Amino acid sequence: MRAAPTILHLDMDAFFAAAEQASKPSLRGKPVIVGGLGPRGVVSTASYEARHFGVRSAMPMAQARRLCPNAAYLVPRFQLYRTVSEQVMELLGRLSPLVEPLSLDEAFVDLEAGGVAFGSAAAREAGERLRRDIRAVTGLSGSVGLAGSKMLAKIASEQAKPDGLVLIEPGTERGLLAPMPVRILPGVGPATGEHLRRAGMTTVADLAEAGEDELVRLLGKSHGASLYRMAAGHDDRPVVAERDTKSVSVEDTFDVDLHDRVRIMTEVGRLADRCVQRLRASGHSGRTIVLKVRRYDFSTLTRSETLRGPTDDPGVVREAAGRLLDSVDTMGGVRLLGVGVSGLADYTQEDLFAQAAEERAAEGRAAEGQAAEERGEEERAGEETPAAAAEAEPVEDPAQRRWLAGHDVTHAEYGPGWVQGSGVGRVTVRFETPTSPVPGRVRTFRVDDPGLEPSEPLPLVETTERLPLVEKDETETATGTGIGMGIGTDGKVETVAGAGTPAGQESPLARRPKSRSEGGGPGSGAAMSRP
Repeated sequence: MRAAPTILHLDMDAFFAAAEQASKPSLRGKPVIVGGLGPRGVVSTASYEARHFGVRSAMPMAQARRLCPNAAYLVPRFQLYRTVSEQVMELLGRLSPLVEPLSLDEAFVDLEAGGVAFGSAAAREAGERLRRDIRAVTGLSGSVGLAGSKMLAKIASEQAKPDGLVLIEPGTERGLLAPMPVRILPGVGPATGEHLRRAGMTTVADLAEAGEDELVRLLGKSHGASLYRMAAGHDDRPVVAERDTKSVSVEDTFDVDLHDRVRIMTEVGRLADRCVQRLRASGHSGRTIVLKVRRYDFSTLTRSETLRGPTDDPGVVREAAGRLLDSVDTMGGVRLLGVGVSGLADYTQEDLFAQAAEERAAEGRAAEGQAAEERGEEERAGEETPAAAAEAEPVEDPAQRRWLAGHDVTHAEYGPGWVQGSGVGRVTVRFETPTSPVPGRVRTFRVDDPGLEPSEPLPLVETTERLPLVEKDETETATGTGIGMGIGTDGKVETVAGAGTPAGQESPLARRPKSRSEGGGPGSGAAMSRP
């Protein structure tokens, strides 16, 4: 335990939902729920407006729709979230070399290691400055907790939500923790919490009064002793800049149970390829292949196979996952499949399985080459058929595009926007950008409209370069007033560049194509249509 509150915990407020509200002016101040929109989807994040209706993370999406039917339901845009997370982590890295990310929106920082703070006043100043910088760079808010340990810093950031800062002075830990429920402590999940409740322990004060011997008797030596120390306010875990990855996995839940064995095998192969992509992106290989199957009756089966050496070969992982699937009965139906790799290493090893897979692939390529030669001889003997020409130049069918609610699009005439919903051969789009001062116009198109294309997320804050860590008044000068809007004498919306737009540089709003009517037209109000 430290004598000063120099461990900082940052937790971005309703991160996914807040990022969606920041990028969509028509959703600001309204309930927004991000997650899987299928019948078996779950809530990833709910905005604070949606939480007033009882919606929470990890809640089934069907339940969320019953509680808050008029919310905007959006599919996650992880590309945007990762970009914002990188900006936030860069700001944390300027505070200290010891930054321990826990997720895209959460991290611990050791302020002493960065020489930023050695006392309460300096720690509070660093925390407030960090919140201002995050707001300036990303347009989002984060809550900050400061304490002498990681456990207390995280508790402080929870108390600071939303958009606040709480500092716990050393020496006040036990009084603060005493009335809190036991679930507030790390390592106390639903099962342990229920076990303690049956023993008559519901608050942290109950744990401290029970004593270490009683907790060891109930929970075992290691867990009981650790829990007693935390109940007394002691936590000596250091901030670790890099944590070892133990496993890499991917899984999918299906809207309808899968019964076809060929389809199940295909999905397992697809998951294996995605898992290997993540494995390679993390710079690892692995020895143990794990298959997870959740059947129609919610029973979950896990099978694993350990190879002779670590690999990151997709063919090896696919074959191993396929062998594991052969040992699982899927007759009743499958609702979830997952493929994972554990036993990670930072190197690969030659493997007979990989060699065999490569040999089979080479044989396949040779067979395809021979078939191609035979087809060439046939084509030289006569004219090329229309079917062969179509096969040589495959063309994407626009009618098969999927327009996901909340995702970014651009139209040749109307400019950038986002999908409000789609169905029955139509897609509804609201045309607005993060810098739009008012909700954008709504238009509906056919799903195969040639002018409509998917696009990349736009930045939440318009800046020509990343902001340095500066004082508040300097930050405000650097960011300026951004883009403004005014109503001209002819009733049209005019774009006005403020101090945030460099001289001579046209803003994205000014570049946006005008509508047919040169005005807002129907649907330009603030009403939302449910996706």
